[in-house]
Amino acid sequence: MMLIAIIAPECMVGLATRQWFAARRLSKKFGFSKTHAFFFVMGGFVGPSGYVVATTEQLGNQETLNDIISIDAEDIKDKGKGDTFSKGVALVQVLWFTTHCLARVHQHLAVTELEVATMGFAVMNVFTWILWWDKPLGVERQIVVGPPQRLLPCKKLPFSVSLPMVFFGTESIASCGAQGLTSVPDFWSPTTSESVDLSHVVGIGIMPLLTGAIFGAIHCAAWRDDFPTTAEVWIWRVSSLVIVSMPVAWSSVLLIGGPGLLSDRRVFDGHRHFTIAAGSLFVLFASLYPVARLFLLVLPFTALRSLPPSAFVDVDWDSYIPHL
Repeated sequence: MMLIAIIAPECMVGLATRQWFAARRLSKKFGFSKTHAFFFVMGGFVGPSGYVVATTEQLGNQETLNDIISIDAEDIKDKGKGDTFSKGVALVQVLWFTTHCLARVHQHLAVTELEVATMGFAVMNVFTWILWWDKPLGVERQIVVGPPQRLLPCKKLPFSVSLPMVFFGTESIASCGAQGLTSVPDFWSPTTSESVDLSHVVGIGIMPLLTGAIFGAIHCAAWRDDFPTTAEVWIWRVSSLVIVSMPVAWSSVLLIGGPGLLSDRRVFDGHRHFTIAAGSLFVLFASLYPVARLFLLVLPFTALRSLPPSAFVDVDWDSYIPHL
C-alpha cells in the first residue's frame, strides 16, 4: 500500500473511490451506515466459523443482516486507530502546509521542488481522506455475526475486458468459495446484483484520472524553478507533462468511447481502429509514466544540493496578521 501511495498516489484515490461507491451502494441496499459498509468491505464481519462475510448473498441472510445492523457504528469506529479528531488534525496540517507554500509564492520566496512534490502528495491524501472518512482505520479484531456458515461451491462470474479496469482494477472477476475466506484484499470491493449506474462508472473511471491530472499540474507549478542544471530543468518539465498528459488523454478516450467502454467488450470489438488507438495510447503512457514518476521522486532531493538564497528565508507572517 505504501509503495502504491508513493509511486502512483492517484491510483490510491481510484481504489478509495471504488470502495466509497461500493460502501454507498451497500448502505442504500441493506439499510446500514457507511461505517458498517466500509467495515464489511474490509472483511471486518466474520461468521461463528471464522470465515469472513464477504458476499452480498451472505448479507441477504436476515440473521446476519440483523446482527450487523444491531452493532452501533461508534462501536466499530472504536476498534479503529483513526477517529474524527486525528483525521481533522491531519487535514489541518495539510491546510497549514498549503497556506505556507502559498504565502511563500505571494512574498516571492522560493518554493523548493521538494515542497512542490510534498504538496502533490498532500492533495492526493486529502482526496483519499475524504473518500475514506467513514472507514475504520487500523482495525485488528473482527466482529462475529450471523449463523454458522456453510461453504458454497465455486462459481464463475461473467468477465468483460476493458483497459481502464485492467489499469485501475476490477471489482470482481471470479468467485470461488468466497465464503471460505478468512480475510479479503486491502482494496477489495464487492459487487451487487443491481446494474451499475452511470455515476458509478464515471466515478471510478474519471476520479483517478482527474486527481492524476491535478497531481501532475502541481508539479508543473515548479516549471520556472531554479534547478542546479539545465538538464534537470527539462527532465522535470517533461516528466510533469507526462504525468498531466496521461490522465487527460485517457479521459478523452473515456468520453469518446462512452460508458460502454468501461463495461462492454463489444464496444471495443465493434470499433477496431478506436481499440487499437486507445490501446496504443495506453501502452505508450503506461511505459512513460513510471519513468516520469521516478524522475519526479529523485529530482526534489538532488535539487537540495543547490538552493536559491530565498529558499532559506522564512515567511513574514506579520504582514498578514495585524498587530494588536
